Amino acid sequence: MSINLFTWAEGKYSRGAVNVHTLLDLRGSIPTFILVTDGKYHDSNALDVIIPISGAIYLMDKAYVDFLALYRIHLAAAYFVTRAKKSMRYKIIEQNFNIDNSTGLISDKPVVSTSTKSKKLYPEKLRLVEFYDSETDNYLVFLSNNFEVTALEIANLYKKRWSIEVFFKWIKNKI
Repeated sequence: MSINLFTWAEGKYSRGAVNVHTLLDLRGSIPTFILVTDGKYHDSNALDVIIPISGAIYLMDKAYVDFLALYRIHLAAAYFVTRAKKSMRYKIIEQNFNIDNSTGLISDKPVVSTSTKSKKLYPEKLRLVEFYDSETDNYLVFLSNNFEVTALEIANLYKKRWSIEVFFKWIKNKI
């Protein structure tokens, strides 16, 4: 993107950049929310603008991990599934040993944050699901507040997040 044409869209290193934060309803692949920002706007700030809907499940990339915003989703009786950051510090509350490793699941455990700041922003327990995707040879760690579905469903829900990438690829082909 040319900074000369889009002077409002500053990115890093004096280059132009635009972020299009999109909430996609997977039931019909239709955006229900779009926020266009410059490249310096952090992804997680978009969660401050979205009003969570009770019962909804929000699937997001780990760039959106913001414990205060995630707690707002939780308080709204909505759910989230995201990737856990490697730097996250936590204490395991208990271990679920009822794991079928043939599905790719490695572990499913309720945890609490041990970081003073994160613990203050999200004081309740979280669910940490470790999964190995043999198709892509990726080890993935998911973070969720949903304790009502199986660990495998958490992993499968996160796979649905790929729909947003397909949506953006479609948009880029139309421009």
